[in-house]
Amino acid sequence: MTAINTVTTKRIAALLLGGVAGFSAFVAPADAAKVKNPVAVFSGLDKITGRTTSFDVYIDETVQFGALQVTPKVCFTRDETEAQRISGFVEVDEITLDRKIRRIFTGWMFAASPGLNAVDHPVYDVWLTGCKQSSDVPAPSETKSESQ
Repeated sequence: MTAINTVTTKRIAALLLGGVAGFSAFVAPADAAKVKNPVAVFSGLDKITGRTTSFDVYIDETVQFGALQVTPKVCFTRDETEAQRISGFVEVDEITLDRKIRRIFTGWMFAASPGLNAVDHPVYDVWLTGCKQSSDVPAPSETKSESQ
């Protein structure tokens, strides 16, 4: 009887595995497409004055906030049909008192969890709040062509 049970078990397993493999070919992945945005939106806090400032930064451009230089490398959102999960890869440098530039942060920031990967600085806090397709701030290519 054990030989019959073993053969039957193997046949059932083969049918189930074949059915699962056949079914998985028709199932689309659940990941929502990431949308690249040309502008990252940040908020910055000056801990001395208590003032919070919102500012736009174009991808691969650098904006100075206090003694910090913020450079977003990519800013992702999801399309309108999905729940928004805004994320960006950011580099933050500090300009020291002796005018040297020191990298203090490189990594992913998530708008939904600003404290998860925070910029650790005694005077300034900077966090990602959103991504945009356009900005009221002129694009870097526009400002270069106007000055020439």
